[in-house]
Amino acid sequence: MKRMTTWAILLMATLIAFAQTPEQWATLKKDINFFLANDLGRNGYYDQKPIAELMGVMAEEIGPECVLAAGDVHHFDGVQSIHDPLWMTNYELIYSHPELMIDWLPILGNHEYRGSTQAVMDYSDVSRRWEMPARYYTRVYEEEGTSIRIVMVDTTPLMSKYREENQKYPEACLQDNEKQLAWVDSVLNVAKEDWVIVVGHHPIFAETSKDESERLDMQNTLDKVLRKYPKVAMYLCGHIHNFQHIRVPGSSIDYVVNSSASLSRKVKPIEGTQFCSPETGFSVIAANEKELCVHMIDKNGNVLHTIKRCK
Repeated sequence: MKRMTTWAILLMATLIAFAQTPEQWATLKKDINFFLANDLGRNGYYDQKPIAELMGVMAEEIGPECVLAAGDVHHFDGVQSIHDPLWMTNYELIYSHPELMIDWLPILGNHEYRGSTQAVMDYSDVSRRWEMPARYYTRVYEEEGTSIRIVMVDTTPLMSKYREENQKYPEACLQDNEKQLAWVDSVLNVAKEDWVIVVGHHPIFAETSKDESERLDMQNTLDKVLRKYPKVAMYLCGHIHNFQHIRVPGSSIDYVVNSSASLSRKVKPIEGTQFCSPETGFSVIAANEKELCVHMIDKNGNVLHTIKRCK
């Protein structure tokens, strides 16, 4: 009976998602705004093209600082070089709206690890908007008295599954996990911004048919560092191809799974689920000094769910 009640609540939340107009989209914006998109690379197929166009149209109203590209911009076997034609068919020709000619802050997903991860970073020398200085890095934005720190992390090497499959993911086992985790710890230790969010490709908590060892490895590595710092408001990721918002006992962090911007998968609630949806889409992140919001947007521009943190 309890499970049926949970399902009913989530179904009701999905049904009351409201269609947006440009005027309503404009109300989502705050002092600092970002788009979050991941699991893009389908050569424009499925919902990738209409979602890309929607992102551009919404950007006209919201004016994001940048797009946080949380991995798997290239599906299947990643890219082989900075000249790989997939850069055009997965990215440049798809996200061509003038309002998307802004900075894109990428991280690597597991599919990028099937190809040349160095080429993904080196593409920063080719494209003005592709800003990837390293496998993991941090950025601080300040506007109108509001500051937010974004910590971009490289999650694939943190999981034994990928390190052990060295034929398919040859570069994963070459990465120094202790060095990355020490870096994350050092960044969070000195963070003084109003808001701190961490972005990776893989979830720490999520409902999925993918190997449970992925989440356990994330919980035993990255999550242990994040929980040391109450200032970490949210952990944002992709990989699962659906929307999920999860809260767990003992943690003050909102664990957010952003849906695929091309092809989605089914989802069901688990313990701690605040919301879930199988829709494709992307998210809008908006912050001022007192409030941080993540709005989950479906392919039709509907706000399906809003995660809000207040001070």
